Amino acid sequence: MSPALALTLSLLAAAPAPSAAEQRGLSAITASGLRAHTRFLADDLLEGRGPGTTGDAITQRYLAAQFEALGLEPLGTDGFLQPFDLVGVDGNAKSMSVKNARGKSLTLRHLTDMVAVAGGPFTDVSISNAELVFVGYGIQAPEYQWDDFKDLDVKGKILVVMNSDPENDPALFGGKRRLWYGRWDYKYLQAAKLGAAGALIIHTTPSASYPWQVVQTGWTGEQFDLPDSTEPTMKLEGFVTEDAARRLFRLAGQDLDALRAAAEFREFKPVPLGLKASARIRSKVTRKRTANVLARLPGSDPKLAPEAVIFTAHHDHLGRKPDAKPGEDAIYNGALDNALGTASMLEVAHAMSQLPTAPRRSVIFAAVAAEEQGLLGSRYLAEHLPVPSHRLVANVNLDSGSIWGPAQDVSVVGFGKSSLDDVLTAAAATQGRRVTPDQNPESGGFYRSDQFNFARLGVPATYFSGGNEIRGKPAGWGAAQKRAWREAHYHQPSDELTSEWNLEGAILDAQLAFLVGYRVAEAQEPPAWRAGDEFEAVRKKDLEEARKTRR
Repeated sequence: MSPALALTLSLLAAAPAPSAAEQRGLSAITASGLRAHTRFLADDLLEGRGPGTTGDAITQRYLAAQFEALGLEPLGTDGFLQPFDLVGVDGNAKSMSVKNARGKSLTLRHLTDMVAVAGGPFTDVSISNAELVFVGYGIQAPEYQWDDFKDLDVKGKILVVMNSDPENDPALFGGKRRLWYGRWDYKYLQAAKLGAAGALIIHTTPSASYPWQVVQTGWTGEQFDLPDSTEPTMKLEGFVTEDAARRLFRLAGQDLDALRAAAEFREFKPVPLGLKASARIRSKVTRKRTANVLARLPGSDPKLAPEAVIFTAHHDHLGRKPDAKPGEDAIYNGALDNALGTASMLEVAHAMSQLPTAPRRSVIFAAVAAEEQGLLGSRYLAEHLPVPSHRLVANVNLDSGSIWGPAQDVSVVGFGKSSLDDVLTAAAATQGRRVTPDQNPESGGFYRSDQFNFARLGVPATYFSGGNEIRGKPAGWGAAQKRAWREAHYHQPSDELTSEWNLEGAILDAQLAFLVGYRVAEAQEPPAWRAGDEFEAVRKKDLEEARKTRR
C-alpha cells in the first residue's frame, strides 16, 4: 500500500460521516447543474461578460433569477442587484522613447516590449524626459525593517520595479510565499503615494506565475476602476518584458541581474539609471454600470442569525478582444475562470436551500462583478456591506475549479492563516482527501482573488482548489494538466467549455465548499485568524468597536 493511499484511508477512518442534513445538501450538487450553469455563462451570447456590457447585464439577471428560484432573499439595493458605477479608461501608449546622457536611445514598442496605460481617468497623458529609477521591489515594510526607497525623492520620476517580493530569507515576506507586497497593485499604489509619474514592472513568467500573453490581453482594451476611489493615482502604469528591461539597463550602463541580486537585501539603495523617458497615452474615458448579485438564506437560530457566512464568486470576465483579426475568435468566454466558479456557488446555494432546516447562522451568496479589473466588485461590496463587517464570520471564495477529475488532495491558498483550515481539513477528510498548502505560493494567490477584500476587513477567509493528485492518474499528471492549461488558455478566448471536461473533481470541490460553509454556520464559535496573522489586528479592532457601540 502506498503512503498516500494509507494516509487517505486513515483520514477516512478518523473522519465522522456527514450528518443526514449534510448528506441531503451534498446530494443536491450535481455535474448536470454545474455544466448547465457553466454552459450558459460561458456562451458566446454573453460576449465574455465584460463589465458594463449587455452580456454583463444578462449575467446579472440570470444569477438573480437562479437565486429567486431557490427561494433566497434579495439582499441588494435593487432587489438581488447591488448596482455601482465603474469608470472605464481605454488607451495604451503606442511606444516609449528612452535616451541616455550620451544621446543613445531605444524605443519600447507596445505589446512587443511593454504595455502601459494611464494610471487614472485621464484622456491625455504626456510624459516628457522623466527620469528612470530602479527601486528594486518597490517595497516599504516597517514590520520587516525594509525600505527600497531610502528617502529618495521620486516625485515626477518613472520607477522600474521588480515583480514579486524578496525570497532569499525565509524569515522575510513569507519566504517563497508571496505577500501583498509582491503584487502589482501594491507596487503601483506605493509609487503613486510617493508622487511618481509612473511605474514599469519587469515581467517574468516565474515572478508573475503567468506568461507575457496574459499581460497583453489583460492590460489592453478598457481598464476599470471605482469612480469614487480615494486612492492616489499617477500618470502611467505599465509592464516591460525581461528582454526589454535588459536592453534598457544596458543603455544605462547597468547589469540587470546584478541589480536584481542586490535588491534581495535590506541594504539595497535605489539606483538612478541616468535615462530619460517620454511617452503619450490618449484614452477614451467613460462611465459604465455593473452590479454585484446578492442573496441570503436567513439563519434559523435567533441569536446567531444576524451573523453570516458569505460565499463569493466573480461573475465577470474579459469581454471581447479589442484587436481581433477577421475570422479570429474574439470572445473571452471565461468558462473555467470563472463561469465554473460561479456555477459552483449556485450549486452550493441550491444545496443550502434543500436542507430540512436552515443553518443557525445566515448564509449570504455574492456573485461579484469586475474581479478581473482589480477585485472591484468585492471591493465595492466590502465598502457597502449589507451587514456590519463584524457579523461576517467567514468568507468562502470560489474561483475557477477542477476540470481534470477527482483529486486526492485539496490545495488551500493562504493555508495557515486562520482556523478555517481546521474546518476545511475535517470536511475534506470525509471525502478521503487531505489538505495541502498552496502548491504555487509564489503566485500570491491569496491577494489576487476576491477573498482578499474580506480579509482586509478582518473577516477570516478561505480559497481552495482541487489538488494535483488526480485519482487513477500517474504522479505528476494533474500538475502537468494545470500547467498546460494555464500556458495555453488562461485569459485567452480558448477558455471554453468542452466535452473533455471531467467535472467529478468540481463536484467534490463544490461539496467541500458547502460542508465548510454549513459547518461554520452551525458552529457555536466563529473562526479566527491565527495569532500573529497580518489580518488578526483588524479583526480584533472591529470586534472591539462593535462591543463598545453594541452594533
